[in-house]
Amino acid sequence: MATDNNKNGKSKPSASVRGRRATDPKDKVPVRGAAAQSVADIELTDDFTVLPISAEFNSRSLIYLTLAGTLVSILYAGQISNQFSIIVAFCLLYPTLVRFMSLPMRRRYPKQVGYTLMLFDAFFIGAILVAMGSPLVPTMLLLIMANASFICVGRTSSYVLCLLFVALGAGVMYFIEPQPMFTETTVLTNVIAAFGAGLHVSVNAYYTAQQARYLKMTRQELQRQSQQYRGLSQKLSKYLSPQVWETIFRGKRDVKLETQRKRLVVFFSDIKGFSEISEMMEAEALTELINTYLTEMSRVVMKYGGTIDKFIGDAIMVFFGDPESKGVRKDALACVSMAIEMRKLMRILRQRWRAQGIQHPLEIRMGINSGYCTVGNFGAETRMDYTILGKEVNLASRLESSAEPGEILVSYETYALIKDTILCREKGRINAKGFSRPVPVYQVVDFRKELGARHSYTEVDLDGFSLSMDVEKVRNYDRDRIMEAIDKVKQSLNNLTP
Repeated sequence: MATDNNKNGKSKPSASVRGRRATDPKDKVPVRGAAAQSVADIELTDDFTVLPISAEFNSRSLIYLTLAGTLVSILYAGQISNQFSIIVAFCLLYPTLVRFMSLPMRRRYPKQVGYTLMLFDAFFIGAILVAMGSPLVPTMLLLIMANASFICVGRTSSYVLCLLFVALGAGVMYFIEPQPMFTETTVLTNVIAAFGAGLHVSVNAYYTAQQARYLKMTRQELQRQSQQYRGLSQKLSKYLSPQVWETIFRGKRDVKLETQRKRLVVFFSDIKGFSEISEMMEAEALTELINTYLTEMSRVVMKYGGTIDKFIGDAIMVFFGDPESKGVRKDALACVSMAIEMRKLMRILRQRWRAQGIQHPLEIRMGINSGYCTVGNFGAETRMDYTILGKEVNLASRLESSAEPGEILVSYETYALIKDTILCREKGRINAKGFSRPVPVYQVVDFRKELGARHSYTEVDLDGFSLSMDVEKVRNYDRDRIMEAIDKVKQSLNNLTP
């Protein structure tokens, strides 16, 4: 006999929404067809039963009309005193009066008012049943009607309290005017009670079906919107690093201007001589080349868990340690491992590009540094960029620009974290712009396990001859074909005229 905020498919409103007038367009959901109701019917929603206000009013009215009709039939039969006719007037007037008198308070306190009216109904029903002498059949039917309304509360404690108020009302009325218990009633009394109960069931079934229709429409709309938002979020995720997008999407990070200091591993790379290449190639071919390069390199970054900061033409800026970090040592090892794999991948890409007619050899140079940086959202409230700042970022960039083609340079801070796993050669010091003192740098050679007798990668790249082989990736059934190719090369070389 109160209402739920699931009406018309609306989700549970906040306190501020429940406190506004329901005629506010922002609080209403458009409905069509059978779902259309007057503003008076849908203007309020409570949050502890499943029926709208109109259904609550109709349910209460049917119960009190059935009580009035039953009481009139008993009065007509002369089974109780005529002084109880005042109860008939009460039953006829009470539902309408309480509906309009409670509206002002209900807009401010919907839950409290609805629940209070439910308890009043329980008390009055118990009292009126005793006043009419508690005839067996009408009493059972009326209690079933009341019980159906109490169940709409949806909470066990509230339901039990309603039943206790029924007993309280019955006890108070019995104390005021004890009446004998009637075991038999007239046919008219039973018919009135049965008709009222049947009509009550029908009306509640109608509203239940209507609510189910609303919920189905809402579920379909939510599914449609969910698919739309999912597709939109996937499109927007292309503009952010997956790690950053995921933290925002899961609510782990607020989209506001804020930064923090964290120890990161910073990586820079670019293609040596890319400007000269761009002058030699058509725009379409250049676009395809750079997109292929960035796509393949991004896959390597994702493999090792790096956060792509940005692409600057052919340059790539990546950092490790935020939003998630595995520890500075593991972050540094992951970053350098990524760089080594990028260097190997570049050899494969060169072979592919050469087959496409790109004769100019493409080489990448890389620089890596570790240290404390400022990371977070920079920019304006209307346009932000999740990036990193600090001298350690600048040093990584200087290392990259100082590297030779195909070379990976790391700072001493990074070298100290990876030296047990990766072999590096000391390369002296460089004068980096923005740094007052020369900076010691180290050249990454390879994983220590890949060196010596188990060195797995071989590459020779000369004018007229190119060989690239990764022993670990050679399949057993391809060995004979490789040996045949090598024999043909040897025979061709032997046949050359001195």
